[in-house]
Amino acid sequence: MTPHAPRHFLRDDDLTVAEQAGVLDLAARLKAEPFSERVLEGPRTVALVFDKPTLRTQSSFAVAVAEMGGFPYVVDGRLAGIGERESIADVARVLGRQVSMIVWRTFGQERIEEMAAYAGVPVVNALTDQFHPCQALADLQTVAEQRGGVEALRGMTVAYLGDAGANVAQSWAVAGPTAGMHVRVSGPTGFLPTEDVLAAGRARAEQTGGSLAVVEDPADAVAGADVLITDTWISMGREAEAAAREAVFEDWRVDRGALDHAADDALVLHCLPAYRGKEITAEVLEGPQSVVWDEAENRRHAQKALMAHLAHAERAQSSAERAQSSGPDGGPGIEVVM
Repeated sequence: MTPHAPRHFLRDDDLTVAEQAGVLDLAARLKAEPFSERVLEGPRTVALVFDKPTLRTQSSFAVAVAEMGGFPYVVDGRLAGIGERESIADVARVLGRQVSMIVWRTFGQERIEEMAAYAGVPVVNALTDQFHPCQALADLQTVAEQRGGVEALRGMTVAYLGDAGANVAQSWAVAGPTAGMHVRVSGPTGFLPTEDVLAAGRARAEQTGGSLAVVEDPADAVAGADVLITDTWISMGREAEAAAREAVFEDWRVDRGALDHAADDALVLHCLPAYRGKEITAEVLEGPQSVVWDEAENRRHAQKALMAHLAHAERAQSSAERAQSSGPDGGPGIEVVM
């Protein structure tokens, strides 16, 4: 019998509409009861692999794994030379024989897809150049807890201003409509989501009644919005383009003027690190409508819920395979090679 393919979380639409809602509900419960999901007890080991600098991602995943009874095994991907000293496929097969799950913060989306193809255990996208789906889950949890629960997300309007072709915006373009939200993305020409991401977001919107729009004028994008989101204009690896980018993005800053166009009680999100005076002003970031510190904390709770979801799915598939391999009287049947 061929072993089952594990469930991965490589992009936002790897969770169905119902699964996303379930993960968010569980995240809220785990925030109130931090030690109630011990699916990694043993401890089972989770590899946390980082090719890029990290603070929130490493701390939130490491604590999350520990709180679920597991062991967080941190790997510096730059020292390991993944894809250089050793091929991604070989690293995946080696780690997959040692750990129960792999979390990877890396560069191109194709790298994590290759890791998932060979690992044999669940792989979680902790950031690629195309998607930041764990951040989007934490963002959705933050808005839900401010507005009365996951059901309250449906019908809300979200405006993303800035580099709308970057990973946070692309994840929101899919995750927001999955939650039934109306998402508007606004950025300069050349800094917008890819066509396949727009198609994926609109496909989800058809299922939920949400919507996804690219809005040219940032003032139109934020008009009446319930949530304003931005991110750094200078993503990691783009430092040499800083001056040119700052000039291009000037009109897409989240400042007092942008907030005045939004709903009176609009929430402000930023995944951090924030550069005050550039993509967001200090007045707004530190203001009463900012929920960025809750957002940073919720990375832990949302990721715990996601890992619990994947671990439960893995165990359910393994149990089904064992049952299938047993004889009709419950005795030994076909041996399952894992």
